[in-house]
Amino acid sequence: MTSLVTKRDGSQEPFDTEKFNRVAMYGTAGISGVSASAIAMKVHISAKDGIRTTDIHSLMVKAAADLISAESPNYSQVAARLNIGLIRKEALGQYGYPALLGHIQKNVFRKVYDKDLLKYYSVDEINELGEYMKPERDELFGYAATVQLRGKYLAQNRVTGELHEAPQHVYMLASMCFFQHWEKPSRMQMVKEFYDAVSMFKLSLPTPIMSGLRTQTRQFSSCVVMEAGDSLPSINATANAIVNYVSQRAGIGLGFGAIRALGSEIRGGEANHTGTIPFLKYFQAAVKSCSQGGVRGGAATAFYPLWHREAESLLVLKNNRGVEENRVRHMDYGVMINGLLYKRLIGGGKISLFSPNDVPSMYDAFFADQDEFARLYEAAEADESIERITVPAVELFSAMMQERASTGRIYIANVDHMNTHGAFRPEVAPVRQSNLCMEIALPTKPLEFADDPDGEISLCTLSAINFGAIESLDELEHLSHLIVAALDSLLDYQNYPMKAAERSTRSRRSLGVGATNLAYYLAKNGYKYSDTAGDQFIHDTFEAMQYYLLKASNHLAKCFGACPAFGETRYASGELPIDHYRKQLDTAATGVTEPLKMDWEALRADIRRYGLRNSTVSALMPCETSSQITNSTNGIEPPRGAVTVKMSKEGAVRMVVPEYERLKDQYEYLWEMGGNKGYLTKIAIMQKFVDQAISANTNYDPEIYPNGRVPMEELLRDLLLAYSMGVKTLYYHNTRDRSGEEDERETPTAPAGDDCGDSCKI
Repeated sequence: MTSLVTKRDGSQEPFDTEKFNRVAMYGTAGISGVSASAIAMKVHISAKDGIRTTDIHSLMVKAAADLISAESPNYSQVAARLNIGLIRKEALGQYGYPALLGHIQKNVFRKVYDKDLLKYYSVDEINELGEYMKPERDELFGYAATVQLRGKYLAQNRVTGELHEAPQHVYMLASMCFFQHWEKPSRMQMVKEFYDAVSMFKLSLPTPIMSGLRTQTRQFSSCVVMEAGDSLPSINATANAIVNYVSQRAGIGLGFGAIRALGSEIRGGEANHTGTIPFLKYFQAAVKSCSQGGVRGGAATAFYPLWHREAESLLVLKNNRGVEENRVRHMDYGVMINGLLYKRLIGGGKISLFSPNDVPSMYDAFFADQDEFARLYEAAEADESIERITVPAVELFSAMMQERASTGRIYIANVDHMNTHGAFRPEVAPVRQSNLCMEIALPTKPLEFADDPDGEISLCTLSAINFGAIESLDELEHLSHLIVAALDSLLDYQNYPMKAAERSTRSRRSLGVGATNLAYYLAKNGYKYSDTAGDQFIHDTFEAMQYYLLKASNHLAKCFGACPAFGETRYASGELPIDHYRKQLDTAATGVTEPLKMDWEALRADIRRYGLRNSTVSALMPCETSSQITNSTNGIEPPRGAVTVKMSKEGAVRMVVPEYERLKDQYEYLWEMGGNKGYLTKIAIMQKFVDQAISANTNYDPEIYPNGRVPMEELLRDLLLAYSMGVKTLYYHNTRDRSGEEDERETPTAPAGDDCGDSCKI
């Protein structure tokens, strides 16, 4: 292959063929359907005389990764094993794991790890946990996981690239941080059980937690939701809050719908208002001002009501046509709609667009009281003194859906469902927008200044249950106990850059536990997205998930007390998600024929008596990056193909769906669903139980329609179907592109990452 190699110290020596062959054989040992000689051949082609020894190892990793395909999926294990070896050598200076105590002490001294690890755990306890740690679980990672670990999750110097730890350190040290204040003697048991759950991939952690927990960074909420009021001090305070949280690895959900429209009077007519676009540019600059410590870039979704007087201009902000002055392309947008506006569409009516400052009571009622909103809206339409623009509803909705289709990034928030079918009583704690990835439904209040005691920024701390890794729904009880206890503890462990966020979080203690690997879960149980046969299966699964999450939160409330804002929730009056979901679902979900399975009445009585530690417990988020760590399909989404190409900072990485060889005839891929009805019905079934929202997508293949174009009637029909069944939010609009490798390519579902977000993806 080459006669000379360059060692780490710069000296050269003859190439050691025997050592190379040992590594190649180690990488393939015990793995079927792979060949050490195939890897050696590819390395031979690439190696140059004088190559560094570390580069030979890297070439072996790349050679194995290039061989990953649907026909030879096990090269993912080979590439992962070789890459883990490279990571260990670089981070630890050896292949084996050193003693945990010395490792922690070294990284605390280097100011990499949080010094509290040594404060709250004794030497004996750390040694015990070091003995319990399972280095062999590094063998469970697929290749995509090792790439993401190396580039995003392992503690490292982001400037030099120097690694400070190996993969099992992430799981053990995070578990220690979660439970460092847990009461003895059960603390060590909780640490060990949580370590087992995450290192065996039964639970999935989001990017802020995996990359930050154990380090000196103490902000782990994936999603930050805030809104700007209609004043310069409020707008400035909002921009300040954005910078604070983007720099701490969070994704932003931003409500700006209260800002008055272009041309509105300021100071009694002293000036004309510049409208929303200049302020959106200001917010966009704040979002993009920080790189989030090299983990990912800042990202935000900005929300406004469809009846805002600037709606026609706001709908095209991401459009590639136009000029910079009338476009703000580097944020995504969420359009807020309610039943009255849908009725205008169905009835062939018109929609009146108002400036919120002209109808302030109506703006508040849009979220808090749907009947009052309808009364005030019709009264405003009858008042000729109020300036408005009138547009046929079908034209406005069609323009919205056209932009959603062309950009993929105009999202839908059904604000009436978010409030009437949500966790909070809208008359006291209305939900006024969602988050970056459309799965959060938490109350907010605008800041009038930076430390406004009446302002409210909502945070949500995420995680996900890997349904592909469980064998029985009975496992959910213990997993729910672990994850709710861990995330709730994190709310007291973390720091808060903004007082408005700390007050809200300590009061509401909102959590969002989601689901990942659903496509594999369906495939291995013989169900598909598009049929009705799996409806009952999904119903039973998410009923059990929500039941056990609430039971876990109720147990914590017995031990530590209910969250202070529990009285603002529907739970406080004994209402559960099964009581206030949209009942039209019962007619639409024809595959659901069996009654509820869990003992909801006993749980209702316990919640009334003891309350809940957390005002919310569930939200179904994208899990793009974190799904790669756990060798899973992404969240609740169908994969685009057996092999998907995941994009990372390191480049394109191939990933094969779990158990492809055994289940290749059971998987239903994205473009095989034949429409959105079956998928949306299952989303609505999940939403029946989930107390926040669901990051759900719509997907279209133009070539199955006449003239190769998706009819507007189809887009509107799916929009109305989702609304009729109680779906709260819609995230991406995906359009099939047959021009190249798109059928096998699955790009990250948001610029800010997860997983569970990243940013709100985990």
